[in-house]
Amino acid sequence: MERFLKRKERVEIDIDNLPADPGLRPSIWSYDVNDRDRVRRAYLLKGAHQPKNHQFPQTMIGNIARRFNSKWFEDFPDWMEYSIQKDAIFCLYCYLFKPQEQVNSSKGGGDTFVGEGFKNWKRKEKLLGHVGDHSSAHNNARQKCESLMKLQEKNIPDLWSSKEDKNKKEYRIMLTAAVDCVRFLIRQGLSFRGHDESSSSNNQGNYIELFQFLADHNEEIKKVTFENASAKLKLIAPKVQKEICSSMAAETLVVIMKDIDDSYFTILVDESRDVSTKEQLAIAVRYVNKLGQVIERFIGVTHVSSTNALALKASVEAVLAKHSLSLHRIRGQGYDGASNIRGEFNGLKALILKDNPQAFYIHCFAHQLQLCLVFIAKNHWQIKHLFEITSRIVNTVGASCKRNDTLDLEVFDSILVATATVERAFSAMKIIKHRLRSKMSDAWLNDCLVPYIEKKVFDSIPNEVIMQHYQKMQSRIQSL
Repeated sequence: MERFLKRKERVEIDIDNLPADPGLRPSIWSYDVNDRDRVRRAYLLKGAHQPKNHQFPQTMIGNIARRFNSKWFEDFPDWMEYSIQKDAIFCLYCYLFKPQEQVNSSKGGGDTFVGEGFKNWKRKEKLLGHVGDHSSAHNNARQKCESLMKLQEKNIPDLWSSKEDKNKKEYRIMLTAAVDCVRFLIRQGLSFRGHDESSSSNNQGNYIELFQFLADHNEEIKKVTFENASAKLKLIAPKVQKEICSSMAAETLVVIMKDIDDSYFTILVDESRDVSTKEQLAIAVRYVNKLGQVIERFIGVTHVSSTNALALKASVEAVLAKHSLSLHRIRGQGYDGASNIRGEFNGLKALILKDNPQAFYIHCFAHQLQLCLVFIAKNHWQIKHLFEITSRIVNTVGASCKRNDTLDLEVFDSILVATATVERAFSAMKIIKHRLRSKMSDAWLNDCLVPYIEKKVFDSIPNEVIMQHYQKMQSRIQSL
């Protein structure tokens, strides 16, 4: 009897790393009933997966070779998704809301645009047939998606109904202050939380203390925050802080992806171990923008459990797919000299070249310089002696305040350092994730790193955009 009464254990999902390729997604009905709306919101916020610049493969249909036409994305921008893995079209709306019994049967289009995918490239009219009339299964799913994104909790209508406009204004003031606090802490690379965040604590953590500081110096903010705010709507919970930070990272990447647009790009990849001994893979892209300027942008860091070439390639593909970037648009690869990356036959470089022969490999210049200096030092004792003396001078002077003041160290400012974005990403990672923050999750680390490294892009994003993204992440007690 116990085995029938035993409750099924709920599996935690990583909402920030859901499969981007529609051909690799599990059924929406396989998620726990309490997680489905969170998953739906996450996919709707990201939008349909449309790798517009992918090199679509040809398929023989009859005696003619046909392929997917990327212009179809313009005809169906909201729901059409393309799977690189399955070379097929899927429907975002139907995946999220089509009833399970219709997905598993031939009714309403069956499984074509949800499970197996549509591949008949000569029958575009089938796409219009899928959309159907106003009462079709597709349009019913679309309406449910729109309702989900507009849904607001109505479980306490008496509290808000009479003063809706006033409540909206107060909530906007409070949320703007919260966004300003998070923006400041991210730009400075500071931690958010404190050891003791209770009201009696002398130090409640940077976020709450900064929020309190704003309230103390702005009467408008003070009237709507802390003791003057609703017990259920104070915007000081750790979850709120992380969701605002996630919104900032997401909108920063949206701006970067719009700037890349349909340009060819080079990937810069490096790996390093963080303070918690996790292997982290940093990925940046280098491209030429519409003004003809060469731009390098950091697009994310991801944890890799294995450092073999196959695992690294899978991680790179997952990050690119998340932003609808195609592997076939890569025109260069920049790595260090590790064998698992630059190996001629089984390295990451070789695996990507198999999929895209035009992705030429270039050894990182900073690492080339290091290898060159090591080689010269080994073969010329004078150079080796110079580096030894320089090292001793730096150590001797650095150990004494008086010697520091005596010796002019400005000459050391001109020493060449690595400026590659991925190298700077690991320097930033040491600032964000240090000994006192060693337990921060991988998603939290990535969300903090993206706006911290890409400050110029981050600063260009208005608070209103971040606030709207935050509101859409889940149902909120109060609307803007």
